[in-house]
Amino acid sequence: MGLLLSLGGSKRGLRDLPREAGYLLLLIGLLFVSAAFSPVWKGGAFFRALDFAKVFVAWVLTFVAVTSLARLRRVLFIQTASVAVISIVSMIRGASHPRLDGVLGGIYSNPNDLAFAIILSLPFCLGFLLRTGSLARKAAWTACLLLMTGALFLTASRGAFITFLVAGAVSLWHFGIKGRRLYLIGTAALMAMVVGVVAGGQLKDRLLAMSGEGLDTSSQSSAYGSYEQRRILISRSLEGIERYPILGVGLHNFSTYSGVWRDVHVTYLQIAVEGGIPCLILYLMFFGRGFSNLRRLKRMADRDPEVQLFAGALHSSLTGFLVGALFAPEAYQYFPYFAVGYTAVLLAVERERRGCEVSLGGSNRAQPQAGTAQDRKPSFKYAW
Repeated sequence: MGLLLSLGGSKRGLRDLPREAGYLLLLIGLLFVSAAFSPVWKGGAFFRALDFAKVFVAWVLTFVAVTSLARLRRVLFIQTASVAVISIVSMIRGASHPRLDGVLGGIYSNPNDLAFAIILSLPFCLGFLLRTGSLARKAAWTACLLLMTGALFLTASRGAFITFLVAGAVSLWHFGIKGRRLYLIGTAALMAMVVGVVAGGQLKDRLLAMSGEGLDTSSQSSAYGSYEQRRILISRSLEGIERYPILGVGLHNFSTYSGVWRDVHVTYLQIAVEGGIPCLILYLMFFGRGFSNLRRLKRMADRDPEVQLFAGALHSSLTGFLVGALFAPEAYQYFPYFAVGYTAVLLAVERERRGCEVSLGGSNRAQPQAGTAQDRKPSFKYAW
């Protein structure tokens, strides 16, 4: 119902949906077909595909309803602030929980999922920090960065740590080097060192344990066992892809098929073994469109500075995810899909702004579209 209402009052319609929306719809459709022919559990795969299909409705609603830079800023603010609050609550309640495991319910109960949600929001947190001119708000966003990074380290997720390094490096390239804020590089390094010393003990043990040395503690032994188990799961997923290359074994059925009751910790293998190679191709094409949208924005001259800021944050988030996906089972997490949606929204908003300016320049009677004035000036209500 919300989608239909948004379609009725929006200047964008279904015919304006970008190509990546079609890729996502085809991907979900193939997951339903995969469920129907699953050799493991047809009913379970079907209902899990039905649950995942909600991402398409939310994706379309985001593209159709977010028609101005002010609205996009508001959505990103809500997402980033929510993840910051979740990070703080997890740290407060997780004092007695190793790796913050099970501190919160839902998608944040798993420490790897919690860590990835934090990482994908950190570039936006940095973007809001650089955007605001208020010292109090800068201090608040700085505190959020520190606490979110602290929660990330406490999850001791090795894949998320690699993602953090990649996303952080890309963020520093955009905001520090290209944005001529070289002080960010030293500041970021100092913050990472401080947080690592305070909260990175278990993460360090898990990273060292991959070598198989120093197994004098149960935590290191457990970390090495996890590493060996993941190697076995990768091998089983490759066998599954070879045996069921077209339709896979069905969404979330690999844990049963593997006999280990665990997901393969490589997103690309996860989508390929559960949905088939065609699903993997559509998955890669979908995320490729996110980078294509950002390249189109980059080629536009005289971009709005705020558009450029959020484009850098989106590029950092997506790049980090695609690298981190090599080390974690995140094929069905919503955050990356929304990040691609935000690139489509950002490109559409900038094109509409330019089209409005051309219209105003060509005719004195032309009127700006709704929301354009908000695109040109910051919203004081959401200046965070």
